[in-house]
Amino acid sequence: MTVQLKDYQQRAIRELLEDSKKLLGQTGNKRLIFKSSTGSGKTMMMAEFLKRLAEDSEARMPFAFIWTAPRKLHEQSKEKLVGYFENSRALECSEFEDLDDRQIQENEILFFNWESINKKDNIYIRENEKENNLGAVIERTKDAWREVALVIDESHHHATSEISQNLINDIAPKLTIEVSATPVIQNPDEIVSVPLEDVKVEGMIKKSVMLNPNFENVLSGDNIKSALADGADALVLETAIKKRKELAKTYEEEGANINPLLLIQLPDRKTKMEDQMKADIIRILKDKHNITTENGKLAIYLSGEKENLENIAKNTHETEVLIFKQAIALGWDCPRAQVLVLFRDWKSLTFSIQTVGRIMRMPEPDKGHYENESLNHGYVYTNLSDIAIREDIARDYVTIYTSRRIDEYEPIELVSVHRKRQREKTRLAPLFIHLFLEEAEKYDLEKKIKTTGQKVQIGFISDYKAGSVDELGGADIVADRSVDTDNEYDLQKSYDFFVRQHLTPFYPEDRSIGQMKEAIYYFFRMRLGIHYMERFRDIINIVLSEDNVQHFVNVLDAAKESYIAEVQKRENELEEDKAWDVPEAVNFGGDYSALGAKLSVMQPFYYDHRWKPEKAFIDFLGKSKNVEWWFKNGDRDATYFAVPYEENEEWKPFYVDFIVKLKDGRIGLLDTKSGWTIKDAREKSDGLQAYLKEHGKKKNLFGGIVANTKLQNSNGRWMIYTDASANLVVDDFSHWNILEI
Repeated sequence: MTVQLKDYQQRAIRELLEDSKKLLGQTGNKRLIFKSSTGSGKTMMMAEFLKRLAEDSEARMPFAFIWTAPRKLHEQSKEKLVGYFENSRALECSEFEDLDDRQIQENEILFFNWESINKKDNIYIRENEKENNLGAVIERTKDAWREVALVIDESHHHATSEISQNLINDIAPKLTIEVSATPVIQNPDEIVSVPLEDVKVEGMIKKSVMLNPNFENVLSGDNIKSALADGADALVLETAIKKRKELAKTYEEEGANINPLLLIQLPDRKTKMEDQMKADIIRILKDKHNITTENGKLAIYLSGEKENLENIAKNTHETEVLIFKQAIALGWDCPRAQVLVLFRDWKSLTFSIQTVGRIMRMPEPDKGHYENESLNHGYVYTNLSDIAIREDIARDYVTIYTSRRIDEYEPIELVSVHRKRQREKTRLAPLFIHLFLEEAEKYDLEKKIKTTGQKVQIGFISDYKAGSVDELGGADIVADRSVDTDNEYDLQKSYDFFVRQHLTPFYPEDRSIGQMKEAIYYFFRMRLGIHYMERFRDIINIVLSEDNVQHFVNVLDAAKESYIAEVQKRENELEEDKAWDVPEAVNFGGDYSALGAKLSVMQPFYYDHRWKPEKAFIDFLGKSKNVEWWFKNGDRDATYFAVPYEENEEWKPFYVDFIVKLKDGRIGLLDTKSGWTIKDAREKSDGLQAYLKEHGKKKNLFGGIVANTKLQNSNGRWMIYTDASANLVVDDFSHWNILEI
């Protein structure tokens, strides 16, 4: 399996490796927490981290790994890791029955279910004549001088119990890594966290999960009251089915071959009430929507009933609705799931990232978010009268309020910009192959290398003697003998090591390794007529021979420098939107509250009250008789409006705070500043004025940096700055004009 790691994943893997090596260098057993949200790719990040840890020369110790998880999640994790290591064979994935010599070998991962060994009568725990219990396996593993590293996946489910803690103490791993979106362990030795916003920006998960959209929601403290709470179960179901159909049509219009899945989650209780609820749901689905298990549109995942589940996670699967219980939610991965229904028979619900985790993932993470904003959100419909938001992370992620554009709005179609998505900063893309060939031509590589009689020589240490242990400290022991090899396995290992060694500063993930290998193969085919499939051994012998290896290193280094320069140039590029308009709807979380603002183009207007100058400017606009409407702009992607500006030779998007439509037809692009933020706005001010010079006449635009002469209470004059940035000085309004709107 080839996985393209995201930037945030690479950062997390690097932090995990650095912190682990630091802890492993200390005395005693250490604990590290890895906190990363549902849908962020925790399992893949852990797989790559374990691979790098096992291969890291600085770790200086052979590892045996144990991976535990609740319920049957360990089976899913093992399946993913087996696929991840399919090509590299970097680590072996095993269960108890697979162990050789009843011990965990070096670079082997033992997977097991946490609850199964958390019982004192389990065969893996108790003593038996075969000595095949967990304790004996670990003892034999440690006796073979291997350090044990323990991974506890979804650790918040079990790692804090007394039995679990005793079990961890019995295993006594050198390093314990507890993985969770919501860790509960206190006082770890180190913690590595992946910010939720980073996962959203990369398009791995949806931008938010919307609760009862189009129904009024009121947040009081941590409790949500919704207008849908008064609705019957049938109304909730009908609303959710309508949303699923809308999404399916939108995917089709977007050109994405995805069939969105509606989840109906029943309470875990086993009473006649739950049975009747299930029967009513199945009847409504059949009678009103022709959704049945017989025609494949309905799937059921209950303990005693499983229907139409094979390949259900496939984006094009025909199933439209799945009925399930909470028990299957842990670790269940179906990225096309986008709508969740919960009925009032739940009595109460605590919203957490775990609750909405089933509908957080994007169905095509490599593509990220879609042009149509409705596809970038998950949807929860419920008639529960009592909903609590437990975690801060869920409070930020769950959308409670929706603000919609007024019906009277007429399109303004402004030219806007946003950053291009860059995926090549930390890994090699196919561009590297082209640059390698260019550098090889400049270097005249084909004339400098020798292609006949070349052999890889593998060095080894022979007859090394040290007078005492003390002499070994700081000693540089090098190979003093070498032999030629024709062994294909040894050749491949030597070649792999060479490529990994020369990937720096790029991370040695499989995709980047493959691009560097492919670049060398292309050179041989295009310049020397030597094909990889026919003369694999010859190519490696030529590259790694003593006569040639430095020449290839020189060209690789030059190609990497060219690649970095090209990527940096592309990173500074902005993508232009020819006809930006105020979004039809904007969603808000629990940190926002409604603010009476009749001239806002978005109604109701929600505000987080973070910036006093913004609030004061909103009040100022509300008093104007010439303002038709105003829009409080956001600061991300193509959803919001931005003009280009240059800072430190890099082009960036400047998201102005307000877009103001006046009754005389003019449109103002205004950004509020105060105090020291005025000085920091110089480049942005120049960018805005350049934009107005280019587009102002065509769209009747005006604008600039806006500030109040009274910093403390904003009851002075509102001024606008349209001059060159050199004259933009804090507390000096001599080059400003009064803002008259």
